[in-house]
Amino acid sequence: MDRLKGKVALISGGARGQGAAEVRLFVNEGARVVIGDVLDAETRALADEVNRRAGSRVTVPIHLDVTRAVDWRAAVDTCEREFGGLHILVNNAGILNTKGVSDTSEEEWDAIINVNQKGVWLGTKIAVPAMKKSGSGSIINISSIYGLIGSGGSAAYHASKGAVRLLTKTAAVEYAPHNIRVNSVHPGVIKTPMVDIFADKDLDAIAALAPMKRAARPEEVGYVVLFLATDEASFVTGAEYVVDGGYTAV
Repeated sequence: MDRLKGKVALISGGARGQGAAEVRLFVNEGARVVIGDVLDAETRALADEVNRRAGSRVTVPIHLDVTRAVDWRAAVDTCEREFGGLHILVNNAGILNTKGVSDTSEEEWDAIINVNQKGVWLGTKIAVPAMKKSGSGSIINISSIYGLIGSGGSAAYHASKGAVRLLTKTAAVEYAPHNIRVNSVHPGVIKTPMVDIFADKDLDAIAALAPMKRAARPEEVGYVVLFLATDEASFVTGAEYVVDGGYTAV
């Protein structure tokens, strides 16, 4: 239960779904976590729940709009002030729009790109100096299988997640001399609030296209993120981990 003992993590989009699963897994393995999200009430509720269960203050909630550099600086400052440093960043925050190229408005395009792509870049850029001070770091960027393949829709989402994949590799090369690893995780269909826009039957039909014939639980992605955060992955950087029940293997 000590795979992250002594580590401090910052998780964006951490209030619910996959982010919340990562918060719980990280704390269970000894990390202290700053939980960032725009859902302030849910962020505070999760922090209170985790702290109560742990019997100590192992998480701190913070308002984090990933499109704003000032919010990122405040989040990193919180990690250093409250817990003494920063070792792990999970760029988990993301939003979804299912429209195709022709149907996507400029405003819709900008909204997706700002959160999913710019947010990852800002988080990485602002977290790295703190990781350098800590002597090492692990950055895990949550992309998607739709950063690897097309689908005939969700144009802005595909574009943003594909960009995250290659930004990850570029950052991995840039920061390897500083003992900072950067990897991407590519989930398939995961049962989180992000996919609530789909009817259950439609989501089940998409999930059934994978050889495993089901959607994943958030924890099933979280365990891969956890591995990349630990020193067990000390020689893993610039890699992409696909967690999709075999969807992209077909």
